[in-house]
Amino acid sequence: MSFEEERGRHGQAAAPEGPSPQMRLNQLAADPGGGSGTPGGFGVLATAPPEKKKAANTIENVLQPGTTKAADAADEPTKNAVKAFTGWDTAAGLTKAHTHWDDQVKRLMARLDSEKMALRGASNLFTGQDQLTGGSFQPVQSKVTGL
Repeated sequence: MSFEEERGRHGQAAAPEGPSPQMRLNQLAADPGGGSGTPGGFGVLATAPPEKKKAANTIENVLQPGTTKAADAADEPTKNAVKAFTGWDTAAGLTKAHTHWDDQVKRLMARLDSEKMALRGASNLFTGQDQLTGGSFQPVQSKVTGL
């Protein structure tokens, strides 16, 4: 028995007929490309080297030291708990959990390093590319201005 038949049996009106609530992509959006205003989404590439540098510095000066501090804070209490539960399965469990914790901290630190390097690399790449592109116009500017 369908849902509509079940509703009708209980004296409730069936759902109105009409378009399915499923999403349909029958045409392109009026402005494809996220607001660039040009067909195909080609527009101005916006990059902000100072913001990338600031984010990389935040990773280096705030997140990484804070992560290290949090990881180190767990070491001594865990060691004390393992000693207190020596001979119990709890001690082995705590040791295993702490080893897993250390592994996760190492992975997080590596990820933070990777993100920091990517931000700095992207900033340098865009700045260098902009300077290279600007330099390639110098011969054209010289001919136009007569310099």
